Amino acid sequence: MKKIMALVLAALMVLGCCSFAAAEDIPEEYPEIIEGLDFGGATVYINDWYSSGERAEEPTEEQQAQYDYWDWLEATYNVKLVEIKLGDWDGMVAELQNIVSNKDNSELRIVGVSGGFCGPVLANGLFSEWTYGLENFNKATVDFMTIGGKCYGVCGGKFFEPRQCVFFNKKVLEDAGIKWEEIYDAQADGSWTWEKMESYMDAVKADKDNDGELDVFALTGNFDDGVVGLVVSNNGDFYEKTEEGKLVYSADSDNTLAALNRIQEWNRNYYRPYVNWDDYKQFWPEGNVAFLIGQSYEGFNGNDVVNNVEEWGCVCLPKGPAADAYTSAADNNVFGIPAVYDEETSLKLQQIYTLYRKNPVIDADEDAWATRLYELTDERAVEETYAYLRENGTIMNFNYIGDRNSTIGPNLTWGIMGGAASEQVEAARLAMEDMAAVFNGDKTQEQVDAEKAEREAAAAAEAEAAAAEEPAAE
Repeated sequence: MKKIMALVLAALMVLGCCSFAAAEDIPEEYPEIIEGLDFGGATVYINDWYSSGERAEEPTEEQQAQYDYWDWLEATYNVKLVEIKLGDWDGMVAELQNIVSNKDNSELRIVGVSGGFCGPVLANGLFSEWTYGLENFNKATVDFMTIGGKCYGVCGGKFFEPRQCVFFNKKVLEDAGIKWEEIYDAQADGSWTWEKMESYMDAVKADKDNDGELDVFALTGNFDDGVVGLVVSNNGDFYEKTEEGKLVYSADSDNTLAALNRIQEWNRNYYRPYVNWDDYKQFWPEGNVAFLIGQSYEGFNGNDVVNNVEEWGCVCLPKGPAADAYTSAADNNVFGIPAVYDEETSLKLQQIYTLYRKNPVIDADEDAWATRLYELTDERAVEETYAYLRENGTIMNFNYIGDRNSTIGPNLTWGIMGGAASEQVEAARLAMEDMAAVFNGDKTQEQVDAEKAEREAAAAAEAEAAAAEEPAAE
């Protein structure tokens, strides 16, 4: 997979020092020029919550190729492109709301929000319809942002950012007499299932000093990733989306309940006991845990918790009995056009954003994305797991309402160990259905809040009355 691009990139670095004025100077990989697209020297802001607007002082060859392409876009379309932070991760919807409420079209902007905050954007009409070049973007994200047959946002490209996956410590497996290559083989032949992973977790647990306490543990990680991971890996979800675009609470479906029951078993039988949700960040570096269910960035970014062990591998979440394929719960960032521009301006912004997100030279090498990852782990983790998850993901429907920390977390998944899964699902029903009702337009948030206050007042009055009826202590 490791294709060599040095000659092409070196040539582009030379071109970067020259003008693209002559047609013959334009690399053949660059897209055909859109006639009539001209911004008259205006600045277009691509707003997110993480960009600095600065370029690397000592760019890599790939970065320089990207910069050269952006320079060509700016010269060709008479525009200045600035990718820069507008607000915080959880404040982008408020920033967008301010722009739309004030009808502020004084600046040209494309605005990004995290996938988990798209519900208010769609419900309040904060993005204009996106009609241009949808085939250039991740189809699942386009589908997710399509309501009533109209798309209202896209992501940063065609691929998913992989999320939930299973990391493994090769040394712990080897010490237990397990050939870690077997796990990749199981993934490759389709037999990497919940039961298969359980067989490995049973095999690695060990009480080495015979004191009655485990010294080698099977599993760790952010437990919420485990809950969501098992649900999505069994073709489950917490909400169903009807053909009319309405959300219906579905945590009581067979697939989701099976996953919730299974993760409860894993918590009791396999997870290293923990007190705080992030204790896994201390456990994993100790080198005595075989598996970690986490998110891809925790290993593949190169500077996170998984990198604290010397040799690690990575496979997809194992399949549940209702699943035919591996997947993860995707959470792509979404970009759209604030609903403050006329149709012509909106189209121009869609066009320049679509062009901006390309890297024609690097895109020509289908494997360029993988180059840096080989330094972190083995080839199979990159070529079989990460490559697969880039193209296969599931955007869960709770994202229409909010991120998991504001929806399924406080209402269901954080407390899933508090009782039988079916009881926990039922206890969460009213709150989860109310959130869906607000998204569906059946209730306002004010109505939901008022009804909740009435219920709480009635419950308090009932408790007070019951206390008053109790006989006084003698």
